[in-house]
Amino acid sequence: MKLQKTIKDEVKLAGKGLFGGQDATVTFRPSPEDAGIVFVRTDVANAVRIPAIAPSIAERSRRTSIKKGDISIETVEHCLAAVRALEIDNLTIEVDGPELPSPDCSSAEYVKVLKAAGVVEQKTSRKEFIIHKAISVSAADATIYALPDTDSDLNITYDLDYGAHPAIGRQVFSYRLTPESFETGMAPARTFLLEPEAREFQARGLGTHLGPSEILVIDSEGPVKNAYRFPNECVRHKIVDLIGDLMLVGRPVLGRIVAYKSGHALNQQLVRKLYEAVQQQERMDRFGTDAILDIRRIQKILPHRYPFLLVDKIIEVEGDARIKGVKNVTFNEQFFQGHFPGTPVMPGVLIVEAMAQVSGLLFAQRLEHTGKLAMLLSMDNVKLRKPVVPGDQLILIAETVRLRRRTAHCRCYAMVGDIVAAEAEIKFILVDDENV
Repeated sequence: MKLQKTIKDEVKLAGKGLFGGQDATVTFRPSPEDAGIVFVRTDVANAVRIPAIAPSIAERSRRTSIKKGDISIETVEHCLAAVRALEIDNLTIEVDGPELPSPDCSSAEYVKVLKAAGVVEQKTSRKEFIIHKAISVSAADATIYALPDTDSDLNITYDLDYGAHPAIGRQVFSYRLTPESFETGMAPARTFLLEPEAREFQARGLGTHLGPSEILVIDSEGPVKNAYRFPNECVRHKIVDLIGDLMLVGRPVLGRIVAYKSGHALNQQLVRKLYEAVQQQERMDRFGTDAILDIRRIQKILPHRYPFLLVDKIIEVEGDARIKGVKNVTFNEQFFQGHFPGTPVMPGVLIVEAMAQVSGLLFAQRLEHTGKLAMLLSMDNVKLRKPVVPGDQLILIAETVRLRRRTAHCRCYAMVGDIVAAEAEIKFILVDDENV
């Protein structure tokens, strides 16, 4: 049984942020069992705590950042990669500045500082996520897969394809994560930019404090006024970034990751899927179901009853921004008696109604809407793309477009597997329950 770990002593690291160039100081403090990795932005009023988990991810270009409300912490991936490599489970990371320091644009200094603090075992067993089912994401020609593996560690194969660039070309590297191999073989690998990218970044006011000797800038001949630390330093750094991004699953991931041309944005898509899998597994372990809202709790929120309650459970909720529910379609549904005898097809109007009911559950998440009902105002851009038949499982997704005190607007999808069966934009008026 592996035990959770934290650091023994408080340590600090200071420097300038990679993108913004502002001075920042990071203080690492020990944390108790099950606390997880938590960042604290200390240079703002009422220091803001931001847990290192997928819901905290902020949308940024070419880096990984986290936020809570309007407060963000930029470029956390190099730090998190070191935390993961050293098998630290519980840690408070106080940041005096908007962005973490980025000494030499690698993870090496973070490893050095955390090792100096001393890594100590705690009394509680470690919580890990073992990949049992293949999960994949893709965008354009980039893909990334999370796969089961017989090895009880994290194994990564990364295919970096800069085929048209003579100084980088195509680099494929497979790596098994251990503290020792990460410190010597991965942590020193630095962020890299092609020369045109570096010029564009500095024209936008990013990284203006850096020169070619401080960051790996690559032209057609190779590094500009610099040298590679490894012949395949570029692909090694991509793996470091991926290790750091995977920490936002909220616990160590064990299995095999295979990536082709993946960057932070695609890494984060995978992280969100893995985080969802973790949450579902935790609900199964605790309650015997993966539902956030089961049918009993749904009935306390929605007034609908048989035969018109068309949501069986809710399996994901992201505040009042997004919700995912399930409707299991069986031959016993009342409407199949007449729609159609011999060719049972779920009526499209009921699929739209199911999407509307899930939307109502989403809007009920906000406290000010407790006790209110979402009454339908309009439906736009309704498209029925695939027949739904007995045995199908409808995955119902609603995403908020606009939410005001009295009205709501959402975009809805009904999926069967990976196929969109129906979609619509639905508007509601929110009314008091007793007025209905």
